[in-house]
Amino acid sequence: MTKATKTKFVKEYPINASAKLVYPYLSSPSGLAQWFCDDVAVNEDKLYNFVWDGRSHYAEITGLRTNRSVRFIFREDDKSHSEDPSYIDFTIESSELTQEQFVKVVDYSDEEDHEELDELWEHLMQKLRETVGG
Repeated sequence: MTKATKTKFVKEYPINASAKLVYPYLSSPSGLAQWFCDDVAVNEDKLYNFVWDGRSHYAEITGLRTNRSVRFIFREDDKSHSEDPSYIDFTIESSELTQEQFVKVVDYSDEEDHEELDELWEHLMQKLRETVGG
């Protein structure tokens, strides 16, 4: 089996809402289910089950800073740890100069098509903005 090379996609998206308002949409199952995926559940092992198109993708939160950032590290289909796991990192940043808020996305995954990732995240962030009213 050849090892797929992963791509790191990093982009900042302006959002017109406070970190306190945005953070639950990035870190809680109910918040994430409103814009990021079809459904999210957390099991007794604190594993997040992200559902897209009827398929489960399991992840655990490894980095969590309230009202600042959250990182989800994805597991293999059998829920085991991967040597080079995919992850998604959300960080809420603000510009001291302009007082603007940004959601910085780091998507480290098997998806190699940068354009496709760009379109996907653009769409997701638009949904997030509509959801939070920002």
